[in-house]
Amino acid sequence: MLGGLGKLAAEGLAHRTEKATEEAVHAVEGVVKEVVEHAKEAGEKAVADALKKAQEKGDKVVKDVTEKVTHTVSSAVSNAAEGLGKLGQGAHVTDSS
Repeated sequence: MLGGLGKLAAEGLAHRTEKATEEAVHAVEGVVKEVVEHAKEAGEKAVADALKKAQEKGDKVVKDVTEKVTHTVSSAVSNAAEGLGKLGQGAHVTDSS
């Protein structure tokens, strides 16, 4: 009779251990899921921030290049106009002679 009770106690202990293990596994799964969600959100935010900074740097580079090109073209046009003006004055002086 005691052997039957021991067996029954062992089965009860095994059942409780199995249930506790399952609960622990579920708790760990929940924690892991939450950690993964936070990591995903943090990663997405980091990527978004990096893209925003890259966009801002790209915009600044485009602005700087546009300003330089505009200045260079303006200078070239001014120099060309000056040169044409001088040519026009030289041709006019030649025509007067």
